[in-house]
Amino acid sequence: MAKTYGVGIMGAGNISSAYLRLAPLFKGLEIRAVADINPDATKKRADEFGVAAQSPDELLNNSEVDVVVNLTIPAAHYKVAMDAISAGKHLYSEKPFVLTLEEGLALRKAAEERNLAVGSAPDTFLGGAHQQARDIIDSGKLGKITSGTTHVMSRGMEHWHPNPEFFFQVGAGPILDIGPYYVTNLIHLIGPVKRVTAFANMARTEREVTAEGPYKGTSVKVGTPTTIHGVLEFASGAVVTIGASWDVSSHGHHNIELYGTEGTIYVPDPNFFGGDLTITDRAGEKTDVEAWDHPFGVLNQDLDKPSPRANYRTAGLADMLAALEEGRPARCGQDVALHAVEVMTSLLKAAESGSVLTMQTTCDRPLALSPQDAQALLKG
Repeated sequence: MAKTYGVGIMGAGNISSAYLRLAPLFKGLEIRAVADINPDATKKRADEFGVAAQSPDELLNNSEVDVVVNLTIPAAHYKVAMDAISAGKHLYSEKPFVLTLEEGLALRKAAEERNLAVGSAPDTFLGGAHQQARDIIDSGKLGKITSGTTHVMSRGMEHWHPNPEFFFQVGAGPILDIGPYYVTNLIHLIGPVKRVTAFANMARTEREVTAEGPYKGTSVKVGTPTTIHGVLEFASGAVVTIGASWDVSSHGHHNIELYGTEGTIYVPDPNFFGGDLTITDRAGEKTDVEAWDHPFGVLNQDLDKPSPRANYRTAGLADMLAALEEGRPARCGQDVALHAVEVMTSLLKAAESGSVLTMQTTCDRPLALSPQDAQALLKG
């Protein structure tokens, strides 16, 4: 890529450190400024990584910033995104992309009118393990994928996050906060969703914060379902059960299991780039898959700890900018992100109404990311 795009980070919270730390791995982009409504948070993060500290308005008017990375809280995503588009900047958002289909459609229209690129996390499906799963599925070794299950369940965010209130409000909950990793990965592996239905409830109307910090011992009111069980019918004909809950102390479900006419694949946690893959043959005999040599599967985080990980956050942004130069669809493009948002919000609507909902949007499966494709995004 000949051009280097100037990047501005909007939002100096926890996730910003990952982007600032990992962005230097990738070609074609350079983080030039960070902004937040909290000037102290802005200065702290800017000083930590040696970039300019600016106000949100200053960042939007910065001629050296070509693309805004939106790391604000989900409730602010749409407004900040529209502000960036109005300022003539390309946009890459943290998940969830937006909180309603209507917001997503309006954002897409505004971006298209200005010929601007829009993309969104999660980009974890670009990781080595998930791309290897894609390669296995596409090879036909498992036959046709006809069904599956996916589960993302835990005790909830109040046990580890020092300020978890926003997780339990409308626009968050397990479907919109953690669900994007799972739904996007399913779209990547087997394609767009046709219809959904679901049931939901909440175990408690208040949650006690037990994580260390200033809010420990306080209570958080719950304003959104914390347990959702749904069914996704894909355009391919596959039917996948999804369970998402913050009311589960323990369970034995695998993250993602996909069942084909010739075998099964066990896909690791889509919240991360790496993990172990297992497949079975038609008789059900399991085989652990040897990891292939993929750049986004190389361990590069927590190397001094018992469970090091591969973390290549910013890969989706780098791919979006490369796609601009190459004239191809971005793998983490807005059509995929918008479809995922419609799927997730439709699960919540279906649970409330007791109905089966047909999707208004669709998308193509994101392009597979081969080891060679991944290497092309990285600096030498």
